[in-house]
Amino acid sequence: MLPRALMTFIVAMIVAFVLTPLVRRLAFRIKAVDVPKDNRRMHKKPIPLVGGLAIFAGFMVALVSFSRIDGEMAAILAGACIIVVMGVIDDIYDVPALIKLVVQIAAALIPVLSGVVIQNLTNPFADSGTLHLGIFSIPVTVFWIVAIVNAVNFIDGLDGLACGVSAISSITMFIVAYMVSDGSVVLAIAALAGACLGFLPFNFNPAKIFMGDTGSMFLGYILATMSVQGLFKMYAVVSFAVPFVALALPLSDVVFAVVRRLAKGQSPFAADRGHIHHKLIDMGLDQKQSVLILYCLSIVLGVISVIMTKTGEGKLLILAIALIFAVFIALSAMLYGKQHYHSAEDGASDTKEDTK
Repeated sequence: MLPRALMTFIVAMIVAFVLTPLVRRLAFRIKAVDVPKDNRRMHKKPIPLVGGLAIFAGFMVALVSFSRIDGEMAAILAGACIIVVMGVIDDIYDVPALIKLVVQIAAALIPVLSGVVIQNLTNPFADSGTLHLGIFSIPVTVFWIVAIVNAVNFIDGLDGLACGVSAISSITMFIVAYMVSDGSVVLAIAALAGACLGFLPFNFNPAKIFMGDTGSMFLGYILATMSVQGLFKMYAVVSFAVPFVALALPLSDVVFAVVRRLAKGQSPFAADRGHIHHKLIDMGLDQKQSVLILYCLSIVLGVISVIMTKTGEGKLLILAIALIFAVFIALSAMLYGKQHYHSAEDGASDTKEDTK
């Protein structure tokens, strides 16, 4: 399985890398371009969108070439195609949030009605004890898929952030799926990780192309459906906490965003400048520093989720060390940001005094 997974990864990466410049040209032709028009956007000049098409193509070519497509996987891919089409239309015409939500639910229902459902949740704090969802399995699974789709979409605010975090989450899920799941999930996750890394050189700061909603919704959709197919279904081995921890960064950001907007009397889908990456920028960090810090947090969370699938006396100790490391990174970022911000202010004040 590992050699085939490696080939899947490499093919997906090469296809995405080769196609990205072509997709960039296409984006300019169809006028799928993000023009900076508010303070939420970090770029200063128009950047082409729909880069997610290269990720989608890399994923599909690699998966079809090396994996057996059964009924459930075919349903997942059908939903992914709907998500991608919706994303392209949105990148060109800016579709209203409610319509996107309806399409996301419809796309989620395709694999769910084909058997890709969360049937059980295992207690992460005990060796036994399972919650059987029964009739609630379908709405819970649809909610999970839609939540992850929007979570990845929400963190797509800095160059390379959503793509890199998705790649880290994919690698994490690959390791867990390899330990406890079936081959089709392993290959699908390998294809997703490869496609992300093939696109990332063009998307990292300074970005030459954005993935747009085409890419962010597709990544969220595949991560969500693969977590259901490969992690939630293995309830005897993996607790429900594992996929939550693996995707904790985008999930926490979307939860805080919804709560923040509802508290202000706004729509949960109303765009604002309150995301975690915006906060890091406001603290004085530049885009590369902010993205790298969030990469580190994603890696730590990934390590934790992998550890949670194993048993042993050192499990809790390693988990505690990883959590301490995560807190240390966050505090260091905050301290550095404040120092950098105050230094910039002091420098600006000195300049003003010199010009008087």
